[in-house]
Amino acid sequence: MTLLKITIPCAAMVVLLGACQASYCSEDAPYWPRFHGPNADNISTDTGLLTKWPNGGPRLVWTAEGIGEGFAGVVMANGMIYTAGNVDDKMTITALDMDGEMRWQVANGDAYTRSYPGARGTPVIDGDRLYHESPDGRVACYNAVTGKEIWSLNILDEFDGQQTQWALAESVLIDGDRLICCPGGSKTAVVALNKMTGKTVWKSPSASGDLASYASPTLIKYKGLRIILAMTDNALIGVNADNGKLLFQHTHPTKYKVNALMPIFRDGNVFISSGYGTTGSVLLKLNVNGNKASVEQVWHSFDLDNHHDGVVVWQGHIYGAAHSSGKNRWVCLDWKTGKTKYAEKGVGKGPVTFADGMLYTMSENRDVGLVKATPEAHDVISRFEIPRQGKGKTWAHPVVCGGRLYIRHGNYLYAYDVKK
Repeated sequence: MTLLKITIPCAAMVVLLGACQASYCSEDAPYWPRFHGPNADNISTDTGLLTKWPNGGPRLVWTAEGIGEGFAGVVMANGMIYTAGNVDDKMTITALDMDGEMRWQVANGDAYTRSYPGARGTPVIDGDRLYHESPDGRVACYNAVTGKEIWSLNILDEFDGQQTQWALAESVLIDGDRLICCPGGSKTAVVALNKMTGKTVWKSPSASGDLASYASPTLIKYKGLRIILAMTDNALIGVNADNGKLLFQHTHPTKYKVNALMPIFRDGNVFISSGYGTTGSVLLKLNVNGNKASVEQVWHSFDLDNHHDGVVVWQGHIYGAAHSSGKNRWVCLDWKTGKTKYAEKGVGKGPVTFADGMLYTMSENRDVGLVKATPEAHDVISRFEIPRQGKGKTWAHPVVCGGRLYIRHGNYLYAYDVKK
């Protein structure tokens, strides 16, 4: 197994050691336990961050090499950072401390080596346990401190699912004592497992035989009803979180059966978006009556056809990168009306996150931009390029947490200081 290497700029060494002991080794350690953060909204609660970067970008604190190839993001809890990637011939979970030093690595099945090789799904931290789903459907539970495997099963084998064209990419969902995941296929769409043992709690019906999507499921509660919102390769579905009953299915087809954006719920409405210029973005009104639920379309927009880059919803507006129909532009839509407020080039199409009033935008080719989150315009205040070390596209979603910006590119993880 390839060993991880850590690089810290020499000039920053003394400052870094003091800062880590003061901030990152305290009870206020950064907490980003799952994909898109504690609330699954892609919004960091950090404040006091830079509103403009120096020429060349913010200070690079450290670089970690050896995390493996792939596109999984990072999560952090209990003073540790976790991600996943191909290391040699194994799909590998890597645990780092907040200085970027490797603490352990453990396999989760075989490496994914087909089209766009590497990890997709981001690990999830729940107390002292870590959960991860490999591209081939191996869902495993580990001790988050030691990396020891506790249980595992392959959801495609267990529930007669079928592999998708570009492999499974979801980050599993923890709901109390249950783990929620989406094998898809002719037998079921969504399943709940006992998170301590991996035993099946319930299985939803199949959603018309749809395969799994590339999106992660999310949990909402509206008018007393707990609903798991999930995408299949052809639809948005709602599943009763307590018993697995299929509540509704709203068709949302795409050219290559790629639904990769996690559904977003706000104020009684659900937002979904897909790339390739086929369906674009839709806002749906959620209707709940007792234990029944349905959705109806509020508006539709072709201007924002988000590929797999994520969006940010902030102060009544949706921010994200368009794909085919939007010509790779950065787009802002009004949440209530779907009206396009802007569509501008920015740094180019790519992932996004939000912190302290700012959008942290990325292109697929290492460019990073800082943009004020306002519907007035998409003005790139500062930009820089990450080092030319990693392979492939910069598709991993960035994270801002604990005053640092984390960017993953293939086998490398970069930590930048973005605190004032």
